[in-house]
Amino acid sequence: MVYWWTSVGGMIVTGKRVLVVGGAGTGIGREITRRVGAGGGNVVVADLDGASAREAAAEVSATGGTAFAIEADVRRSEDVQAMVSVAADQMDGLDVLVTVVGGQVAFVPAVPFHEMTDEDWDTIYEVNLRYVARSVRATLRVLRDQGTGGSIVAVGSVVGLMAAPHQAAYGVMKAGLASLARTISAEYATERIRMNVVACGAIATAAAGVADADEPVPEIPMGRYGLVSDVAGAVLFLASDTSSYMTGQQLVVDGGVSVRGPFDRGS
Repeated sequence: MVYWWTSVGGMIVTGKRVLVVGGAGTGIGREITRRVGAGGGNVVVADLDGASAREAAAEVSATGGTAFAIEADVRRSEDVQAMVSVAADQMDGLDVLVTVVGGQVAFVPAVPFHEMTDEDWDTIYEVNLRYVARSVRATLRVLRDQGTGGSIVAVGSVVGLMAAPHQAAYGVMKAGLASLARTISAEYATERIRMNVVACGAIATAAAGVADADEPVPEIPMGRYGLVSDVAGAVLFLASDTSSYMTGQQLVVDGGVSVRGPFDRGS
């Protein structure tokens, strides 16, 4: 497969210093980490699983890229601050922050709203929105000190745009990501600091419980699950100078789910 970013002039993140939060597994974050390295960027991958983070960094290094690994728990304020500081130190600065960690069913059960506990609500807040806010604050301090601008990209979800039955907390937090991006964009645009969100639909990952990425999905207009490469391509676009006039936006990558109406597509 020839990715779109190689066909429009080469490596669009060449020389960028990128921190990927949650890029050590086999899903979206791992693909973003790999693509940043393959695209000529320098990447620090932060993950709760230190061994997997080191494995992801080694994969990038083995192909000639520059990568470092950090073990960090996004639920701990001190870890979030440390991962941003260490990333900036390792790469002598920072240009891009990508936040990937999130979800509901991987952390708490999907239940009707009246059955959700305060503890579960707080967990979803912690792993979908609060750590992003902390990461963004720490990154803003670095970017402002550098005075070189920068790009912040949060991996979100289409449930922030539409109803999320049995996943109300998740939907609320993803809608919050979009609001955060708009506010950050308005506050820091004059300093050439941008923030955007990639709103994902159903993506074929182990965490999502999708065993067969080629399985037909009639509920999705495009008829298939999204691939991690679909999300990574959108993230790299928003991370790069190719999107330099975009800020405060949600780029939807969902195969058409969010625009499908109540009627059959017909023949």
